[in-house]
Amino acid sequence: MKIVNKFYPHALVILGFIFVSLIYFYPVLQGKQIFQSDIAQYTGMAKEQNDFRATENAEPYWTNSAFGGMPTYQLGANYPNDFIGKVDDVLRFLPRPADYLFLYFLGFYGLLLVLKTDPLKAFIGSIAFGFSTYMIIILGVGHNAKAHAIAYMPLVIAGFILVFQKKYIKGGLLTMFAVALEISANHFQMTYYLLIFLFILSGYYAYNFIREKDFKGLLISCGVLLVAGIFALGANAGNLMATNEYAKYSIRDKSELTFNPDGSKNETTASMTTDYITEYSYGIAESLNLIAPRIFGGSSHENVGTDSRMYAFMLEQGVPASQAQDFVSGMPTYWGDQPIVSAPAYIGAVVFFLAVLALFIDERKIKYVFLTGALFTLVLSWGKNFSLLTDFFIEYVPLYDKFRAVSSIQVILELCFPVLAVMGLQSFFKAKDEPKLQQKALVQTGVFGLGVLVILLIAKSFFHFTGMNDSAYLESYGPGFVDALREDRMTMYYADLLRSGFLIIVTFVVLWMFVKNKFSQTTTLVVVGLVMIFDLFFVDKKYVSAKDFVSPVQIAAPFQETQADSQILKDTSVYRVFDLQGQLQGRSSYFHKTIGGYSAVRPRRMQQLYDYQIAKNNLEVLNMLNVKYVIQVDKEGNQIPAVNPDANGNAWFVGAVKLVNKPDDVMKALNTLDTKKVAVFNVHEHESKFQNARLKKAFDTTGTIKVVTYKPNYIKYKSENNGDGLAVFSEMYYKNGWNAYIDGKLTDHFPVDYVLRAMEVPAGKHTIEFKFEPQIIQTGGTITLISSIGMLLLLAGGIYFEKFYRKDSQKSHRDTQNN
Repeated sequence: MKIVNKFYPHALVILGFIFVSLIYFYPVLQGKQIFQSDIAQYTGMAKEQNDFRATENAEPYWTNSAFGGMPTYQLGANYPNDFIGKVDDVLRFLPRPADYLFLYFLGFYGLLLVLKTDPLKAFIGSIAFGFSTYMIIILGVGHNAKAHAIAYMPLVIAGFILVFQKKYIKGGLLTMFAVALEISANHFQMTYYLLIFLFILSGYYAYNFIREKDFKGLLISCGVLLVAGIFALGANAGNLMATNEYAKYSIRDKSELTFNPDGSKNETTASMTTDYITEYSYGIAESLNLIAPRIFGGSSHENVGTDSRMYAFMLEQGVPASQAQDFVSGMPTYWGDQPIVSAPAYIGAVVFFLAVLALFIDERKIKYVFLTGALFTLVLSWGKNFSLLTDFFIEYVPLYDKFRAVSSIQVILELCFPVLAVMGLQSFFKAKDEPKLQQKALVQTGVFGLGVLVILLIAKSFFHFTGMNDSAYLESYGPGFVDALREDRMTMYYADLLRSGFLIIVTFVVLWMFVKNKFSQTTTLVVVGLVMIFDLFFVDKKYVSAKDFVSPVQIAAPFQETQADSQILKDTSVYRVFDLQGQLQGRSSYFHKTIGGYSAVRPRRMQQLYDYQIAKNNLEVLNMLNVKYVIQVDKEGNQIPAVNPDANGNAWFVGAVKLVNKPDDVMKALNTLDTKKVAVFNVHEHESKFQNARLKKAFDTTGTIKVVTYKPNYIKYKSENNGDGLAVFSEMYYKNGWNAYIDGKLTDHFPVDYVLRAMEVPAGKHTIEFKFEPQIIQTGGTITLISSIGMLLLLAGGIYFEKFYRKDSQKSHRDTQNN
């Protein structure tokens, strides 16, 4: 009975989370699925991989349908012995995206319980965290991996806190599984930002240990966390090792070229340029939309409604009412510093108010950890708008330059503020016997919160309400359009400041009534909780709602075949396609093998080939990539598949080799290279695999090579040549996994022409095979299996110790005392 009473409230809370998740995304109950733009792109990229799985019942680990060819390590690859993935699947049992919303709630609830919050307050706080606008909008656009990683962040933090509180077994086990799940979510940028916060948290506890001279406790805590981290990493070894191996060849690693596409010197040492990393930087003043959602215009496609100045302007121009209404449903009202915004990162006016209340009334010092985490990551999110700190991190903090869109580090702030809000609410009720303390804290919080809003109302004249694209709108639509847009922006500014002010006043009054014994604690908690949740709920619904759900058929096939696609697909040979309008989109990959695609970790050399050669109309590079069709768009907007008759084909023999000594020279040689006759080879780096490179050997060019079998991870050719030949293949060179065989014998192959494969072929008739056999997958799978077994043994040992050994020890201690 005690066990039932102990877990009954938590069971109700979990049922509540399931209910709220399904109600918010209620179309999933009708069998519909949310249309996520990023997932549509991913579906295009992953089609070849998924088709291979369906037909071969195996994992390819390579795709030829994007960027000429690349590993699928960050494209949803399945790794062997993935025990943690199975655990994650159990936790995400609801239909998507309700599963991620439920996971938000569940993870945050765990953290609040560790912070000694009672179930009802923890339930309310968890809903507020999950309904933070940013958390919902990333589900709307399809940043599923990001949402996945964010959902496990609170549990990792909870595990760390338990360990530092010397609850080593519970904390160690929670940390081990939470970190394993966090890594398994496979969004390393979010995990990296979590590490920044964990560094702050660990510093706080380490300081306390050192101040109390408890060095033993500090060492044990660090040891427990280290062991937990090792097993968590090991359980994800396949993914981590493969990703780390490939990352060196992706755009996330620094360039080996010392000059830029325009010929200027490449002076950066970062993996990506500072401009690229900080393209999405939060504006300093824009940060205030955390407490008033649309003071900077909301989103780049805002529905301003029929009572807007823009709607009136359209009617004045003679536009029919129905067309005007449709037009104003997607206005570019956002006027902040970022290129495009899907929704404001609103944490809630009530959440903000209660978080400030925590600073005045909560006596726990850990509140300063969450405050520091929130403020520090806020400043980092400013990116180029606070270049002093950002540039330091890019240049000197390890791995920081691997990630772009620095504004997304605000996820830590969006976690910290709801924690502080619940701490404030909890401490306020605990101080019920000290009404003067409650009144003082309430007044201080009210003055601060309303003071910020009043200052913003007064400061309206300091803002210009002009977006970065307004000059283009001025040129296209005239000054009347831009003036109407600015008026609507100002209206939003006032309206949302007043809205947040009203919510703060309501919260203040309800809490004041509790102090005056007019409301019970339960009534006060329920009213404040409802105001806090519905505040966020109604803002969220502006950006992600039932209209975003479609039939499963549309999700499974997000792209419709065009006449151009149909015409190209009649060609059953092996070739590549170049879509001029969709170079960085996944659509073409859905139908064809392309040199473009949609990936944040696309191959660096292929991107460079585009920037340095293809973008400059070097058709010879398209030829060597076997681009047989170029999809163009005519004046009417129709796609036209232009045939490239000069494509080199799948493989060919060259008669000469141009030897160079560094990547710069390879790239420059491509400017004028006749790729059908000559191959350029970096003899300095790869001579061991092409030992005849310096012999100036005459190669036979009269031979032929034809593709017999073409799969993502296996290509078979038949060759026939009278003399020794040097064959070039229009396939991407990637040394970590691709093996070449001539008549079944492993044979060296090497890179030429910056991205392609080549090999020496002896005279005669031969079978040439390329097999993708990445050793890293086998090694990682073995480590994963060992680590997973170790985790299960630690779990069993921990349960035994807690349930039996400790109980026996306590009984023995009591018996000794009684004697």
